[in-house]
Amino acid sequence: MSETEREARRARLDKLRADGIDPFPARVGEAQRIAALREAHDARSAEELEAEAPAAAVVGRVMSIRSFGKLVFATLREDGREIQVSARKGDASPEDFARMKALDVGDFARVAGTVWRTRSDELTVAAGQVELLAKGLRPLPEKWSGLRDVETRFRQRYLDLLANDTARAVALTRSRTVRAMRAFLDARDFVEVETPVLQPIYGGAAARPFTTHHNVYDQTLFLRVSDELYLKRLIVGGLDRVYEIGRDFRNEGVSRKHNPEFTMMECYQAFADYRDMMDLCEAMLQTVARDVLGTTAITFQGRDIELGGRWPRIPLRDALRDATGIDILEAESLDALRTATADSGRGVPEAPTWGKLVDELVGEYVEPDLVQPTFLTDYPVELSPLAKRSPEDPRLVERFELFVAGMELANAFSELNDPDDQRARFEAQRRAQDDGDDEAHPLDEAYLTALEYGMPPTGGLGVGVDRLTMVLTDSPTLREVLLFPHMRPDVSGDDEDDG
Repeated sequence: MSETEREARRARLDKLRADGIDPFPARVGEAQRIAALREAHDARSAEELEAEAPAAAVVGRVMSIRSFGKLVFATLREDGREIQVSARKGDASPEDFARMKALDVGDFARVAGTVWRTRSDELTVAAGQVELLAKGLRPLPEKWSGLRDVETRFRQRYLDLLANDTARAVALTRSRTVRAMRAFLDARDFVEVETPVLQPIYGGAAARPFTTHHNVYDQTLFLRVSDELYLKRLIVGGLDRVYEIGRDFRNEGVSRKHNPEFTMMECYQAFADYRDMMDLCEAMLQTVARDVLGTTAITFQGRDIELGGRWPRIPLRDALRDATGIDILEAESLDALRTATADSGRGVPEAPTWGKLVDELVGEYVEPDLVQPTFLTDYPVELSPLAKRSPEDPRLVERFELFVAGMELANAFSELNDPDDQRARFEAQRRAQDDGDDEAHPLDEAYLTALEYGMPPTGGLGVGVDRLTMVLTDSPTLREVLLFPHMRPDVSGDDEDDG
C-alpha cells in the first residue's frame, strides 16, 4: 500500500471526526441479512418491485464503489453474500448522498431504503439513509490479482478470506466437516468431553512435546501430544463412549502434511476392538463426505478417489513385503533389518531402533501408493506401546492406520488394558529412548494406576481433521486448511500487504 493512499484515508478519517461524525460508532441499526433479502426478492421482477417499493436495510463491507456524478453505486458484502446499493442525488438527502460518495472500499456501512432493479437487472437497495459503521484505513487487495503471494496469504489470512473465494470455501468446508463428525458420534451415543491440554506427563503418541512451566506450582508441564490417556481414564470411570475434538501439539517440523499444532478427533468405545473401530471409521468418513460434499466420489490433486464401499484391509507385513520384498518378522533385529533392506537394493533410512526403521520403510515404500482408502493393519508391537497384542501372533498388535491419497488419516487400536503388559511396554519405550529415540513414550504411573482399577476391552480411534479436510477440499497442503498455520519467523519484521 502506498503512503499516499494511507495518508488520504487518514485525512478522510480526520475530517469525519472534525465534522462530529464517529467513524467507529458503537451501535448498528436494524438490518436484514443480505442472504435473506436476496431470498425474498431475487425472483421478483423490476415491475413488481417498483409497484411495491419494499423497504430494506442492509449492512456489510464495501467491496466496490462507482460514481457517475449524480448516481453512486456500491457493493456490500456480508457473510459471503453481496448486494448492490445506490444513492441518487435529489432522491437521497444531501447528507446521505455525501456519505455514500465518501465511502472507501473496505469501509463498513449500513444502507436503508427501497429495493429496485437497475436496467441491467441488478437487485439494488436505493439509499434513503447511509451510515458509516467502521472506517477502513488500508485498501483491500484486488480480488483477482492483489493477493497471490503465498506468504501474505497465510500470514494475513483475513486478506486471503476477503480476496480469495476458495479460501473461504475451504474454511466453511472444514467447519461443516467437524460438525458432521460430531453429529455422527452424537447419534451413536458418544459423549463429548474435554481433557487437559497442559499435562504433567505427555503421552498417547510417539512425539516430541512442547514444554512450558506453571509458575504457582513451580511445575514443568507439556502441551498434550494426544488426548488418549485421559480419554481412556474416562472409560475406566464408566463413561463407555467418549470423544474429543481438539488441538494437539507436537514439537516437529513443518511440511505439506505436518503442522506443530493440529486438530484431532479421538473416540473410545468400551466393549469394542479394532475391527469395530474400522467399521466405525469407514462409516464416519463416508457419512462426513456425503453430508459435506453430497458424494463419496472425490478428486484429490488430479486423482479420482472413491470413499464409498468397503475399504481394503491389508496387514502391514504383507504390504511392506509386496512393496520391497522385505519380511520384517524374519528380520527380527535392527542389524538384520538393515541388512535385509540393503539386500533389497533400497536405501537404508537412518533409524535408531528396529521399530523406527520399520516405520521409515512403511513411510517411504508403502504409504505413497495407498491412494484409495486402505486400512493397514496388524502392526509390530514395537510400534504400538498402547495397543493390545494379537492373540494369533504376539509379535503384532491389533492396530490399523487408514491411508487416503498417500496420507495417514486415522489411527486406531484394540486398547491395551493389561496393566502389567502396559508397564512392560512403557519400560521398553524407556530403553528405546536411551537408544536415541526422542519420540519414545514416557512411563506414566498415574495412567498405570487407573488401568489397575480395570478397563474393559476398548476400541480407540483418532482421525486427523486437518488432513481429512485437505482430502475433502482438494487442498495440496495443510496450510490451505488451517486458518492460521505455523509460519517461519518474518525476518523482515514487515507483515504488511503491499497490494
